[in-house]
Amino acid sequence: MKASHASLSRRLLFGAAVFITVALVVAGGFIGFALRRFITGQINQRLDSQIISVASAIETGPRGQVQITRDVDGPPFNRPESGWYWQVLGTNLKSRSLGAENLAPDIRKEHPDETRPFPLDQAGPFDEPLHLRIQRRRVGASTVTIAVSAPRAALYGPLREAMTTLAISLGVLGLALLLAIFLQVRLGLRPLRRLRADLADVAAGRLERVPAAQPEEIRPVVAEMNTLLDQNAEGLARARRHVANLAHGLKTPLTTLSLALAEPGRDQDGSLRRLATLMDRRIRHHLGRAKAAAQDGPARARAQVLRHVVDFGEAFAKIYVGKAVKFDLDVPADLTVACEAQDLDEMLGNLLDNAFKWSHGHVKVGASEAGSDVVIAIQDDGAGLSDGELPEALLPGRRLDESVPGYGFGLPITRELAELYGGSLSLSRSGLGGLKAELRLPRGAGGS
Repeated sequence: MKASHASLSRRLLFGAAVFITVALVVAGGFIGFALRRFITGQINQRLDSQIISVASAIETGPRGQVQITRDVDGPPFNRPESGWYWQVLGTNLKSRSLGAENLAPDIRKEHPDETRPFPLDQAGPFDEPLHLRIQRRRVGASTVTIAVSAPRAALYGPLREAMTTLAISLGVLGLALLLAIFLQVRLGLRPLRRLRADLADVAAGRLERVPAAQPEEIRPVVAEMNTLLDQNAEGLARARRHVANLAHGLKTPLTTLSLALAEPGRDQDGSLRRLATLMDRRIRHHLGRAKAAAQDGPARARAQVLRHVVDFGEAFAKIYVGKAVKFDLDVPADLTVACEAQDLDEMLGNLLDNAFKWSHGHVKVGASEAGSDVVIAIQDDGAGLSDGELPEALLPGRRLDESVPGYGFGLPITRELAELYGGSLSLSRSGLGGLKAELRLPRGAGGS
């Protein structure tokens, strides 16, 4: 996924994680360096104190030899092979911890400042790693070199323990900071999630405009959205007025033409009246398409399915009263579709008219939710259609039975209207033995 397309929360959390990790690593490095210097300083101070103690106990004998006048082997310099050693180099003056061994530091060059001890790290007489402090001291007329050592474990053991504790502490701190950043991001992006919900309500028709009570940072975006919604509403109103004017301009001449053709002798075989009726049907079909397209967002409209089905059921029961059609209905009372009421009437009217017209006495209507859609199934117990005839029935002007009046535009108009709303129309064999028409439309929000 490209970074520009990643979610804001992921980008913020990733950036915070990288920054916190780098910051903690750098902080751990600086703290580790400071701890190492502190522990090294403590060990060096202890070794330097031992050098002073040894130097203060050295005296020059009558023949110029150096000797120790008092015991300077306090703990831990009195423990054998402890790594805590001292020795006056070049003499047999040394700590009891050395036993019969001697310190042999590799002093290859003069230290620039002989007034202060200088460090040296090397292996000891028992092959243990040692940290030494060496200093040349003036004792009477003689100059002696005193070497004092500590095991390197005394330096790195405490440092390792301290760094382990530090790493655990920094890890816990990092997790706590990441948790705090996560909560901050969730809290900070909550207005955007609320804005998304508001936009969904606008699209579903529950709100006309996005609420203006928003955080200052997204208030200008909301203002632009509301301006766009207002412009779309105004454009929709203009388009509907144009459609209404066009309908009036075409309907009036067609009505006049139909009345003229109805006069005796004007249209003896009725072919012209059928053409005028066909033109009227086609005009209504294309005006319906223009109206639905002008809405540019049919989800804001909604219509209650049950009320419209009941109305048509009662009307067609009276029209086809001679058939005594049994009308079964299974439609939830609160089921709505995102569709203009007049367009739903157009589609249901065509489908129910076909069902009542071709049924032998039983019509069944059921409706249910299917995800984000509503499926309305209309079935009859008529002769139905063969598998080869099912696709042809949806072609404009295609009539499969010339013995029954009609022009073959009912099902195509219904299908095209459904597709304009993002739905569909499909035909299949009915469980009652006749035709089953499934009208799929987007689910509406709330009742009408």
